[in-house]
Amino acid sequence: MVVEGVGVWSVPSAQPLALPDTNRSTESDIMNYYDDENNIILTDIPDFDLAQTLECGQCFHFVRLDDGERSGFSDYVLAAFDKVLRISQEGDKFTFYDTSKKDFENIWIPYFDLERDYGKIKAQIVEKNPELADVVKENAGIRLLDQDFFETLISFIISQNNRIPQIKKVVADISAEWGYGKCDVDGEILYTFPDAPALANVSEDELRAKKTGFRAAYICDAVARFNSGELEERELREADLAECEQRLCVVKGVGTKVANCVMLFSLGKRDAFPIDVWMKRVLEHVYFGGEEKDKSFLACFARDRYGELGGYAQQYLFAYARENLK
Repeated sequence: MVVEGVGVWSVPSAQPLALPDTNRSTESDIMNYYDDENNIILTDIPDFDLAQTLECGQCFHFVRLDDGERSGFSDYVLAAFDKVLRISQEGDKFTFYDTSKKDFENIWIPYFDLERDYGKIKAQIVEKNPELADVVKENAGIRLLDQDFFETLISFIISQNNRIPQIKKVVADISAEWGYGKCDVDGEILYTFPDAPALANVSEDELRAKKTGFRAAYICDAVARFNSGELEERELREADLAECEQRLCVVKGVGTKVANCVMLFSLGKRDAFPIDVWMKRVLEHVYFGGEEKDKSFLACFARDRYGELGGYAQQYLFAYARENLK
């Protein structure tokens, strides 16, 4: 790991990385899980840490129930895909509370990307980018979530010029006002996020009352475009990265950074590489000795350096930035 004032990580030339074959072929190759009184117990899943995955800035619709002081234990309640889930981790044991096998297999395995072999991904990143070895090791349990497209789009519109606690509060308040379902877990009430039809007649003023600020107009535009069919998820998933970004940026207030977040966290485009202020700083710090670079230059640099593994590398770099670039 680089030490401030000592130098920068080296930048050896390398071919862009390609996504390895990381989908396992059989259930026994993936994980062990079983039903225990309507709770799904998952064990022997490598490269998965619940806290690292949820707390790394890729989602905002969750509450941590434990205090974080018990080593090896974490307990959360989260909302996704019109479901509210309580999930805990104790060592290598994960408990999905009040969850059917059907929901586990159809919703939560894809959501947490549990069928993908992250060991291969990390090995390839570190092999071609040894400067990332320490940060990958320290954040070895991060997995990229595959979230609901509409909720992710609105959440990252809300995220603009906002801090994570405020983003979570706005998402929670919008869900409480216009969402459909709710769950009370140990006094923590979480509502599902409203779909686009539920927000169709919500005014900018009503959204501003939920502390969305200038983003209210952007949310209304996104809702209208989604309801009109202009933002059809299947078409966006099938589009290449450049076309998908271009189509998302038609939405009022959506720029390159938000578009890349949406593509990475909800449209399966693992080569997307969002660059915000934090990512700009860490790339400049790590590779260019702190010399300021234009975001478009850094986007090209990241695409050339990380290729199809850009989204994974971005998460490790973001974790490094949060810990080292206060």
